[in-house]
Amino acid sequence: MKLKRESLLLYLVTDSRFSKNMPFEQAVEQAIKGGVTILQFREKHLHLKERIPLAEKIGALCRSYKIPFIINDDPNLAKKLNADGVHLGQEDMPIKQARQILGDDKIIGVSAHTVAEAEKAFENGADYLGVGAVFGSNTKTDTINLTPELLGEIAGSVPIPCVAIGGVNENNIHLLNNTGISGVAVVSGILAKENPLSAAKKLKELAGEAVYGK
Repeated sequence: MKLKRESLLLYLVTDSRFSKNMPFEQAVEQAIKGGVTILQFREKHLHLKERIPLAEKIGALCRSYKIPFIINDDPNLAKKLNADGVHLGQEDMPIKQARQILGDDKIIGVSAHTVAEAEKAFENGADYLGVGAVFGSNTKTDTINLTPELLGEIAGSVPIPCVAIGGVNENNIHLLNNTGISGVAVVSGILAKENPLSAAKKLKELAGEAVYGK
């Protein structure tokens, strides 16, 4: 699958622990119906034996709604599930090795926190970057917040699209306006909400303002 820049507008990263108001799969489907444009399956707290069947179900949902399905950290699992791609952190498998496993037609995203990391990821063949943490994180404890200025500097340093990640919600997303990003990645800002559909719909509208201007 060739990555379209517009597919990154509202990027849902899963964490089923936040889905307390309804079953996780239902929350994901509601989020997609509300406007999620790409999904990353990230369930690190689950054992692999639990992750695989759940990933299969979420992948089937993504395919039925025709949005890209990305696996976090694990190129081999992405290949096994025929996912659309993988997202790699700085400590994960090198991009070139992941590319050998997945092939040229799959999407590879990479986390970046500095201009140097962004430029290296681009040079090694990344298709997009996840840049953060812009507002801290509810899922990670070792993150350093990026200023909107640094986010803009990173986004402007490479020709591939950048997605802002880390604590993004409807109350702070406006601070990302005019930073050159192509989208925002959200976890609890959708999955922890009582109504994931309406939360996604609102965030997609606000993400459009951040990316394209009012």
